[in-house]
Amino acid sequence: MTQTTEKPIDKTAIRDAATVIVLRDRTTRPRVLMGQRGAKAAFMPNKFVFPGGAVDAADGQVNLARPLSALCAKRLDEGSAPGISRALAAAAVRELWEETGQILGLPAPWPGAVPQDWLSFAGTGHRPSADALQFVFRAITPPGRPRRFDARFFLLDAEALQSDPDDFTHAADELSHLQWIAVDEIRNYDLPFITEVVLAEVAARATDDNPPDSVPFFRNDDEESLFLRLRGHAPTD
Repeated sequence: MTQTTEKPIDKTAIRDAATVIVLRDRTTRPRVLMGQRGAKAAFMPNKFVFPGGAVDAADGQVNLARPLSALCAKRLDEGSAPGISRALAAAAVRELWEETGQILGLPAPWPGAVPQDWLSFAGTGHRPSADALQFVFRAITPPGRPRRFDARFFLLDAEALQSDPDDFTHAADELSHLQWIAVDEIRNYDLPFITEVVLAEVAARATDDNPPDSVPFFRNDDEESLFLRLRGHAPTD
C-alpha cells in the first residue's frame, strides 16, 4: 500500500475572509465593536481590530434564515468565485459569534445536520441571518505578509443583534479587551492601516443606512496596488 502525506498548508495563499463592523448609537455618538489581537498572533499582533476571520469550508453550505440583499450579493460575487457571497455572509455571522459572543440570527431550528464549526452557534437556538449585513469595503492583504486575506467588510447595526451588545461572556479568547469605541476617539488606539482606511468609510456612513453607491476595493497583488470601486447593480426580475 502506498503511503501518502498531506501537503502542507500554504499560509501565504490569499484566503477569503469576512469582517464585521458593528455600529451602535449612530445618531448620537457612533461607536464600533473592537478587540485586541494577542501579542503572539502571526497576523497583526497587538492591533485593535474588528471581529472577523477566514471562510471555513462548511460556511458555503450553511442554510441562512435570511439571505444578504441582492445588491450586496451581486457586489460580493463580482470578480470572485461564483456564489462566494453566501459563504462570506455565513462566515461573518460565525466569526462575530466566535470572537465576541454576539448573535446575528433568528430563533429557529436548524434544518438537517449542523456543521462542526457551527455547533456552539446552533446551541443558542438561532439560525444565522444575513439580511442586516451591508457590504461596504473589500481589501486584499499586500504581498510579503505572514498571512494574506481577501477580506470583505460588512457594516451591521447593533440593533439587529439578538444578544446583549454589552455581554461578551460567550466570546472565545482570540480577541481581548472587547469594547465599544467611539469613532471620534478610535485613532488613539493601535490600528492596522487598512482599519484606518475602512473607518473613514464608516464615519461617512454612520448616519446613513442606505446602500452605498459603490464599494471601495483596495486590491494588492504582486504587480501593483489599485483602489477600485465595485458598482454591481442588483439583479432584476
